[in-house]
Amino acid sequence: MKKSLLSVAVLATVCGTAHAQSSVTLYGVIDEGFDFTSNAGGKRAYELASGVLQGNRWGLKGTEDLGGGLRAIFQLENGFSLNSGALGQGGREFGRQAYVGLSSNSAGTVTLGRQYDSMVDYVGPLTANGSWGGTFFSHPLDNDNTNNSFRINNSIKYTSVNYGGFSFGGLYGFSNEPGSQGNNRAWSLGASYDNGPLKAAAAYLQLNRPGTTSYGAVTSDANFVADRQRVAGAGVNYTFGMVTLGGVFTYTNLNNTGALSSLIFTNYEVNARFALTPALSLGAMYDYTHVRAGAQSGAVGKGHWNQAGVMADYALSKRTDVYGQVVYQQGQGIAPTYISGTSGVSSNDHQVVTRVGIRHKF
Repeated sequence: MKKSLLSVAVLATVCGTAHAQSSVTLYGVIDEGFDFTSNAGGKRAYELASGVLQGNRWGLKGTEDLGGGLRAIFQLENGFSLNSGALGQGGREFGRQAYVGLSSNSAGTVTLGRQYDSMVDYVGPLTANGSWGGTFFSHPLDNDNTNNSFRINNSIKYTSVNYGGFSFGGLYGFSNEPGSQGNNRAWSLGASYDNGPLKAAAAYLQLNRPGTTSYGAVTSDANFVADRQRVAGAGVNYTFGMVTLGGVFTYTNLNNTGALSSLIFTNYEVNARFALTPALSLGAMYDYTHVRAGAQSGAVGKGHWNQAGVMADYALSKRTDVYGQVVYQQGQGIAPTYISGTSGVSSNDHQVVTRVGIRHKF
């Protein structure tokens, strides 16, 4: 009888321990390289630059099993400059991500904190910049945030479980302004389908007066300051054999940026990635972006960019790779020639940037 009682007690202790299992993981990415820019403010630029292919980061993420398929989760992710050691994202300690929440095997996940919007989560991974190419391959001025230039503060986010390849989610970022909840708030929705060789996604993001307050949904890292910014996009990737082909369309509409009554960007991207061997891959992309501006006086200006880039990546191990990139951009009309991530706007209508780098993941 004593042995039976002892066995029950031990079993209860073990079950209780398993029920409350938790884990914390330390991870990170270090990216460093040498860049050459053909024209930055009328001069050539040679520079050592970090976090271009993938933003430098270290982070902590954890989970605690609460039983019944429910888990408590958190993630804290810091961005930094490798060359200076300075904090990224405007000097924030955990500027890339910072959230806590609950995740259910059957109901999905709810998180609260500083988080990515639906354009980043769903459409971004189908672009060259959001999957294999990095910052130089982003659409001009990252006008659609597919390169994740800003995050959403004060946000609550829902992500569904996977229903046979289909998933969806949404986010709401509070303004935190007493009596004016519509001032510097954000919301977004997105959905994706990922099944076998086919991946497709669509998303919508709306910002109300981003960058106008220091405590709202989008503050010092806002791409634009406007009364309203709306972004919509969709994309598709298809893999056959060693080749993945993709196409992405995004539309960005800004109202009342101060000097301009309207500013509209339309982006059309095609991209391809070739996995030549398990270690060696090649990538290429082309993007055409049209921009139209309406002045407060009623005058309208137009312009466009043509941008193309290629990349080769070689994995030295599962955690370390070396790579080379070349990106070319031409701007016409009111479109300033500026490849995102370079050190300045070109003084003529074209700009070329090349990069050789190394990336290590831990």
